[in-house]
Amino acid sequence: MDFNVKRLAADAGTFLSRAVQFTEEKLGQAEKTELDAHLENLLIRAENTKQWTERIMKQTEVLLQPNPNVRLEEFVYEKLEKKAPTRMNNHELLGQSMIESGSEFGPGTAYGNALIKCGETEKQIGGAERELIQSSAINFLTPFRNFLEGDFKTILKERKLLQVKRLDLDAAKTRLKKARMADARAAAEQELRMTQSEFDRQAEITRLLLEGVSSTHAHHLRCLNDFVEAQTTYYAQCYQYMVDLQKQLGSFPSSFSNNNQSSVSGGASISVPTIPVSASLPSVSAGRSSSTGTSGGFNELRSSSGSRKARVLYDYDAASSSELSLLADEVITVSSVPGMDSDWLLGERGNQSGRVPITYLELLN
Repeated sequence: MDFNVKRLAADAGTFLSRAVQFTEEKLGQAEKTELDAHLENLLIRAENTKQWTERIMKQTEVLLQPNPNVRLEEFVYEKLEKKAPTRMNNHELLGQSMIESGSEFGPGTAYGNALIKCGETEKQIGGAERELIQSSAINFLTPFRNFLEGDFKTILKERKLLQVKRLDLDAAKTRLKKARMADARAAAEQELRMTQSEFDRQAEITRLLLEGVSSTHAHHLRCLNDFVEAQTTYYAQCYQYMVDLQKQLGSFPSSFSNNNQSSVSGGASISVPTIPVSASLPSVSAGRSSSTGTSGGFNELRSSSGSRKARVLYDYDAASSSELSLLADEVITVSSVPGMDSDWLLGERGNQSGRVPITYLELLN
């Protein structure tokens, strides 16, 4: 018990001595041992590395997950060491909505079929985004976080200990200056030598740790290359998915070409890769002139009260509820209705029926 009391008193005296030295330094009443320029530069570089690493990590997390509520939830699950529940991302949610709406409108309709195709592509993009997030978390964010929570905390600990050793050294110097008696002066000199040795030892330990930041920069450079490679793969996949989708939807020129023209004409000229398909589609108004080669078969159909099978040449999006949307290469049943315009026939597909333009049809034998 006596030993503990003495130890406590000694620790209290040391702490008080450090506090007095620190206060006098702040007031300019005591000398302060300055660190060498190299060590100071290493400390500044380590602090800058820590600040910029935190900033890059934060912005990367915002980029990969813009929703702050989801980021907070993932942080809580990570601290609890539990796996966060799997949920669809925005691309996958959009894709699911498109597929469900396309199924509701009917996969056999042009609009419904296009919605399903777009939905499937959005889901593919969502899957690619999930892979990007996973790869970035493992190869980029985790090494950055390990530096902040591991190496830099060790640097902070040793830097604080260096500050303590410096205060002890300066306090010993102050006591040596104030010593008048020979015995007191000898004791002060011995204490100074001991504190100087401890300070030099701690400065060397801190310097070695700080020089290790160069290795951290090299490691983070490799992580940055991995992150760029993951982004390159992601954007290349997305571009390929959209090019494939554009090719699939190439038979819908009425919507794509008009929208592109209207959006670009008002601003600067932008080069957008498109698939030129509109030139291959005939217009309904040109039905009489373009149907001369096949008018015999259609005239025969109109003169009879029966029906025939016809193959659809091009996709056609119904302009009103009285018309029937068509998909290229599908086979439907067509018949003539008295009083109907000569450019149109009545088309039937299952329980769906409506007017169809003859310029989009080829009668089958």
